[in-house]
Amino acid sequence: MIHSLFLVNASGDIFLEKHWKSVVSRSVCDYFFEAQERATEPENVPPVISTPHHYLISVLRHRIYFVAVIQSEVPPLFVIEFLHRVVDTFQDYFGVCTEAAIKDNVVVVYELLEEMLDNGFPLATESNILKELIKPPTILRTMVNTITGSTNVGEQLPTGQLSVVPWRRTGVKYTNNEAYFDVVEEIDAIIDKSGSTITAEIQGVIDACVKLTGMPDLTLSFMNPRLLDDVSFHPCVRFKRWEAERILSFIPPDGNFRLLSYHVSSQNLVAIPVYVKHNITFREGSSQGRFDLTLGPKQTMGKAVEAVLVSSQLPRGVLNANLNPSQGTYTFDPVTKLLTWDVGKINPQKLPSLKGTMSLQAGASKPDENPTINIQLKIQQMAISGLKVNRLDMYGEKYKPFKGIKYMTKAGKSVSSYLFEFLFI
Repeated sequence: MIHSLFLVNASGDIFLEKHWKSVVSRSVCDYFFEAQERATEPENVPPVISTPHHYLISVLRHRIYFVAVIQSEVPPLFVIEFLHRVVDTFQDYFGVCTEAAIKDNVVVVYELLEEMLDNGFPLATESNILKELIKPPTILRTMVNTITGSTNVGEQLPTGQLSVVPWRRTGVKYTNNEAYFDVVEEIDAIIDKSGSTITAEIQGVIDACVKLTGMPDLTLSFMNPRLLDDVSFHPCVRFKRWEAERILSFIPPDGNFRLLSYHVSSQNLVAIPVYVKHNITFREGSSQGRFDLTLGPKQTMGKAVEAVLVSSQLPRGVLNANLNPSQGTYTFDPVTKLLTWDVGKINPQKLPSLKGTMSLQAGASKPDENPTINIQLKIQQMAISGLKVNRLDMYGEKYKPFKGIKYMTKAGKSVSSYLFEFLFI
């Protein structure tokens, strides 16, 4: 399975390595560095790289490459999923998953990696089980460990690992019993200059925060479950009941976890929440160009469009941009030619616009193509696919918990494109 793990920062330095079987030399990462140099963007590094004696499987999270070294053929998605579990565990333990946080908690990092893999095979990847094995670091615990020389490793085995429900510990008790579910959807779309949708898809997840006493058995039903494609479940979900009734039945882990992720690819089901009116022109033989852009909400069911950020990669011949935003602020980097407009919240009564001129190099020819426009946004209390939770029921316990559902739509990021990419052809 996994022989070694290397953590590589944005500058290409290996700042942490862990070996489970034999020690693999750092020189194996030279193949990864060569692929990194050939990639135009950090996200474009191939996730699977074949070498004469190894396979390198990597993910990029928080500007850190997690590179796993494999000596025999294994399902790549299996390794990729485990690497994402490692990142999520670090983020759960340390609040953030950055190079500084990993270096500051390097002892806990090695303890976690030792428990998550046994001889290279995944063993304990559930957060609540790991927290019984290895207590999360605190300032007081760190001081005590420094003085006494003790570690964060627990003295007893987690109770959940000895039960038929390994993702949930026994004897859970809460004064306030609560279950919260967040339906978060990310939309990726490419729109042409006439406003027609070339491609559109939605990636969605349901994240849960369950704090319930005892061993509750939950069922979650949807108004329109047939919308969901390519569904991936947490191990607690009973898959046969989902196939038969399209109902999620599960005994939840204690605390935060991802219940499921899904994909909606049918373009007729993907509603584009904003529209753009634009006029970007360059005249032949002129040293100036015109930039005119207006945004407006569309198919948002009355919900506010917030945190809107517009970016555009202008042609190389543009020296400067003198623009006037009706709302928000803009910046233009003359080196990278990147124009960024921080709009904020869109007011339907007064649509935001960005108008002005662009200065071009003297004698430069007219650009062959107009720039693309990328838009990021957030819409609270709305799932753009139309997915709605019908009801949440609990069995096996007598108390009545507090239940809450929250929806949010935000910009997706597939490879290097943002939420919408308006192509001017």
